[in-house]
Amino acid sequence: MNISKKMQDAFNAQIAAEMWSSNLYLQMSCWFRKEGWKGFSSWMYKQAEEERQHAMDMAQFVLHRGGEVLLTSIDAVKTSWTDAKEVFIETLAHERKVTDLINKLADVADEEKDRASQNFIAKYIDEQVEEEKNVQDILDSFSHLESHAIAHIDSKLEQAR
Repeated sequence: MNISKKMQDAFNAQIAAEMWSSNLYLQMSCWFRKEGWKGFSSWMYKQAEEERQHAMDMAQFVLHRGGEVLLTSIDAVKTSWTDAKEVFIETLAHERKVTDLINKLADVADEEKDRASQNFIAKYIDEQVEEEKNVQDILDSFSHLESHAIAHIDSKLEQAR
């Protein structure tokens, strides 16, 4: 086997985490669709597919290195939210958690002196920077729109005097 047991186990744990993330984003997509938010639903569906693809890529990597992929059960995800902003607040928190998990996976690769795993994981480290930025940009848009709506209401009330 070209991959250590410790590295294999770390990848298997990350594969499960990626599948859980995929389920979470798919559930968010379905919730958005039910609530009539087609754009948000589409965005989350793409996120779900991306997370599933990460799991598949990691599984292939482990297999190509002579390791064994062991799929485990995946816990249920939350199924409803109060509004769209709450979904994205939870998404940012989740992406930060994923960043931590990827960093821990990289730590194992460093400990094992596994250059192939280090190189493979590097793209996920870079991707997490982009993922967190994208979700933060969406949340920033919510904040700007809320301020705009408040200013609009204030202006209308001033005119009503």
